[in-house]
Amino acid sequence: MARSYALDSFDLDFFDTAPVSYRIDVNLPVTPERAWAELTRQHTLDWCRAIRGIEFTSPPPYGVGTTRQAKLGPGVALSEYFFDWLEEPAEHHYRNAFRGESVTVPGLSRFGELTEVSSADVGCRLVWRFALELATGAKPVRLFSGPTAASVFKTVETDTLRHFSTLRPQT
Repeated sequence: MARSYALDSFDLDFFDTAPVSYRIDVNLPVTPERAWAELTRQHTLDWCRAIRGIEFTSPPPYGVGTTRQAKLGPGVALSEYFFDWLEEPAEHHYRNAFRGESVTVPGLSRFGELTEVSSADVGCRLVWRFALELATGAKPVRLFSGPTAASVFKTVETDTLRHFSTLRPQT
């Protein structure tokens, strides 16, 4: 069993104040409901080359308190806890956020992801925010910071656009 390093807790404001952040802001050619269903299904992100696997470890229905396990690369696993989950079908607005509880590589203090899906003139808008803080005195974790991370997040964006473009458009 791989060693696990505990991460610090945080709230939604961390996505605005994190020392390191990445943002994907794209339109997808599907309804907000279809995008949300894809982003919150078991084994989601299977279309992303940079992600080895995502598995919800809590039973549906998902909401605040849901847990998930992500395999991000060789020897890199992240345990996630969803502390925010908002579904407003009448407004076609959906949001969730998780914070990492533990990771199998040293060097991170905090890591999280906020996903928001809303209506757009055509299809929907996906805003995906990633926030992290390195542990004090830690060497940068290549997967989470610097040029390697920027490349990984660009690949996630490209793969997501490609995946949603293959789905049947909905009105």
